[in-house]
Amino acid sequence: MTELYGIRNCDTCKKARAWLETRGIAYRFHELRENGLDRPVLEEMERALGWESLLNRRSTTWRQLSETDRQDLTREKSLQLMLRFPTLIKRPVLVANDKIFAGFSPEQYQGIL
Repeated sequence: MTELYGIRNCDTCKKARAWLETRGIAYRFHELRENGLDRPVLEEMERALGWESLLNRRSTTWRQLSETDRQDLTREKSLQLMLRFPTLIKRPVLVANDKIFAGFSPEQYQGIL
């Protein structure tokens, strides 16, 4: 089953969902803000994408973090932050056909699906 991880009111997530729906692609939407994320799922995403790519440093949540939280980032520290604040995850994250992609690009989605 294709899974899409994101936030319901995120414009990019809305575009990704509309793209999937107009093509009749069945998917399960996982609302990060409401449902959070389990560490094994996050680690799978991180292995595929790298923590630097997965961490959204342009988000409002990132800007609201303390300077201490934003400094001296490591893989472990960033994973802990993303588990505590799932809105720090770049979105949407598409998991389909054993591939994981962060962000939305019609060309990338077409290649994956």
